[in-house]
Amino acid sequence: MPLSTTRILSLIPAIMACLCMGACAGCSAQRQSEADSASVSPRHQADAADIPSFSADSAYAYVSRQVEMGPRVNNTPSHRSCEQWLVSSLRKFGADTVIEQRAVVSDHAGRALDINNIIARFNPSATKRILLLAHYDTRPAADQDPDPANRDKPVPGANDGASGVGVLMEVARQLGMQMPQIGVDILMTDAEDCGTDEGPDSELTWALGTQYFMDHLPYASYAGMPAYAILLDMVGGAGATFKREYFSQRYAPEINAKVWNAARDAGLSARFQSGQGPGVVDDHVFVNRGGIPAIDIIECENAQTGSFPPYWHTLADDMPVIDRSTLGDVGTVLMRIIYTETVPADTDKP
Repeated sequence: MPLSTTRILSLIPAIMACLCMGACAGCSAQRQSEADSASVSPRHQADAADIPSFSADSAYAYVSRQVEMGPRVNNTPSHRSCEQWLVSSLRKFGADTVIEQRAVVSDHAGRALDINNIIARFNPSATKRILLLAHYDTRPAADQDPDPANRDKPVPGANDGASGVGVLMEVARQLGMQMPQIGVDILMTDAEDCGTDEGPDSELTWALGTQYFMDHLPYASYAGMPAYAILLDMVGGAGATFKREYFSQRYAPEINAKVWNAARDAGLSARFQSGQGPGVVDDHVFVNRGGIPAIDIIECENAQTGSFPPYWHTLADDMPVIDRSTLGDVGTVLMRIIYTETVPADTDKP
């Protein structure tokens, strides 16, 4: 999770200008077994009101599975293990296509990073599509840790990274069993959390995988692009609540409304609260800049800190901070969005 909110306000004019330009142009072996061996039944087409139940336990197990691998820092064995697990699991779940978008990018210090954006496509013949995304890499240094001795150690990334991926893995498992009317693309994006707050162009040092994705979109034509995108970041914390993040509300208010209305209909207004939160430079900024309306579901107004959770970018971002009910509520809202979207009969053609 990038830029702290203490630096956001000074960046808003530059980021808004960039957006306008773009618009115009891993737990125990038992839990691992639960996650890895969840049965996948034959797929059938869903009715609009036929919304599968989201399993918070499965999502939690998928989060734990990632954390067990160790910090998923680029160019490390743990990162490569996570890549392999994501690809094999998404294929097992029944994704119609799994694309590995590999590249080499440079971080803010000029270090070469091997990245791999992983895209799972469900119901690819549907011309109405949505994009769901989360980052699976973790912060290479715990620069916010209260103990200076820990600040060069990698972050476990249970909430900042693994939580969003865990929710999307359970969504993918459900999609493999019950096809919605729309197409769904799931992007596990890479190299999101290796940026810096320093420098005039610091916002460009974050979300490197998503920036690459938007520059190399895997769609044959504009007509095949997603209608909108929903980003999940830090969606597993105990007691987390979500407000409408500033850039989401500025550039995709209709998508925010769709999500918050779905939460209301699911009885989750205590989790998805009214009002606008602060702005966060996250993957959705670059998705919006590329012309796809995108929002960010993120805990960025924590009751204790008024900003990100107190364990953000520290070694404390580990499994004890993860709560099944938070994961379950976010997943439930996503399932309601996916399975109540409809496609006009004359547009759902290959």
